[in-house]
Amino acid sequence: MDEDNQATQEQQSDHLPKVDVATQNLRTAYWQQALTALDAIPQAQLSAEDQVSYQVYRQQLQVLLDQQHFRAWEMPFNSDSAFWSDLGFSAEAKLRTREDYQRYLKMLADIPRYFTEHTDNMRAGLARGFSQPRVTMTGRDQSIADVAQANGEANPFYAPFKQMPATLPADVQAQLRRQAVRAIDTQVVPAYARLLDFIRNEYQPRARTTLAAEALPDGQAYYRAQIREFTTLDLSPDQIHQIGLQEVAKLRKQMDQTIAASGFKPPAGQAVFPAFLHFLRTDPQFYAKTPEELLKQAAWIAKRVDAKVGDYIGRLPRRRFAIEPVPPELAPFYTGGRGGPGIYLVNTYNLPSRPLYNLTALTLHESSPGHALQMPLAAEAQGLPEFRRYGFISAYGEGWALYSEYLGQEMGMYDTPYDRFGYLTYQMWRACRLVIDTGIHHKGWTREQAQAYLRDNTALSEHEVTTEVDRYIAWPGQALSYYLGELKMLELRHKAETALGERFDLRHFHDALLQTGSVPLPVLEARIDRFIADGGVSPYPNDDAADASAEANASASD
Repeated sequence: MDEDNQATQEQQSDHLPKVDVATQNLRTAYWQQALTALDAIPQAQLSAEDQVSYQVYRQQLQVLLDQQHFRAWEMPFNSDSAFWSDLGFSAEAKLRTREDYQRYLKMLADIPRYFTEHTDNMRAGLARGFSQPRVTMTGRDQSIADVAQANGEANPFYAPFKQMPATLPADVQAQLRRQAVRAIDTQVVPAYARLLDFIRNEYQPRARTTLAAEALPDGQAYYRAQIREFTTLDLSPDQIHQIGLQEVAKLRKQMDQTIAASGFKPPAGQAVFPAFLHFLRTDPQFYAKTPEELLKQAAWIAKRVDAKVGDYIGRLPRRRFAIEPVPPELAPFYTGGRGGPGIYLVNTYNLPSRPLYNLTALTLHESSPGHALQMPLAAEAQGLPEFRRYGFISAYGEGWALYSEYLGQEMGMYDTPYDRFGYLTYQMWRACRLVIDTGIHHKGWTREQAQAYLRDNTALSEHEVTTEVDRYIAWPGQALSYYLGELKMLELRHKAETALGERFDLRHFHDALLQTGSVPLPVLEARIDRFIADGGVSPYPNDDAADASAEANASASD
């Protein structure tokens, strides 16, 4: 669920989900009943669009049931998100009425119960060896401490009360503010303090010392389920590892060619590739001096894309996006950027770890034509069920975002050899993930071995190398989705270009890719097969007619 939708949902509810074991068992039974009912539907009798919805929904149900089978609720956080920090997005909800605020206050009062259920589940996980690796826990307590140590109006959850709608009478505002301070001091802060004590003094000391997902209970089956969830493909860890090695070798040749084109000469006695990486990591010209400079550069890149993207994609979303820094409480452990409906977050923490030569690729991935274009476009689609408009299947969503970096070449976005090397290092980074994720979780790689592989093959900063490898350790399989998704989209494009010849229109192809919303890769392939069979015509014929009419009118006025 994207953060905007999550904030809206919290605004509309006066309670948090139940996550206790009894409720988990009810969920399992419900989803199993839903899957049984779905399998009873004669798929062949459905329309083409309903068959797509059937296949997407079935895949999502199977993922949920797999998670329940492995009791994933006993490990309710990973390197990317956690139940305690995700709650922070509720403070960004747009509260407008007295009732909105009262529901928010009731939600705050429900935090102690919600945290107790989660910690009970985590204790059960510890007891059977199902926990996050201890090494990935360092520093994770800070986001809890930030709330546990802030009383009253200084607490992040007080944010909606700082500027309240003028439509609320002054006496009502004052009463709600008093209630907020009371709820924060008596409910929220104590709950976060208890959680902080649990994480520091119970969970972290007892967390497992192994790294591999396959070292967990029923670990081999668990890791295969993670691979199926995040890639939507039936590939073994060994197959993925081999694909990764092949792609790394291919990209290394392109990187060597780019270094040669830059005119770089290494110091005497030093090998070219590591010397060039050292140059990129240490030369001040490649780094912003202030957070504002980094944000402005990202905004300039995004604006340049705006002028070009319509030549590559026919239907664009109505919703625009803002560019903002990652919140400071999340930034030390956050990725370099994050995009979605209405937002492109840029991480301005530790500027020497945020190279400008990567910024074009990052912006294409997170903003437009990547996540901040694809996700709202799906949300605005007419006639699709909500689970397709708002769902996010990683192989599709991350595959499209990485393919968007590839499109940057055709758009002419990589102006210098350094920008192109940044693009290639981002591609290499994702190819390395295929090797590292399977290396850690299947082949027994150490953390240091994984860090060395990423450090030696990419221009990522040392901070990024460390946080990225810990991310792969704590979130098995997710890192595989990016490059495998992009490979499938490039394969489908080549297939369509070959089959359609002169009839191939890139805008129509991209519209067909994006029209489906987030779908498993086999479903996407079937959609492109249908696109080819239909002669490569636009999935939006009315849009094409409107464009032609506008062009004719413009010519006439000239």
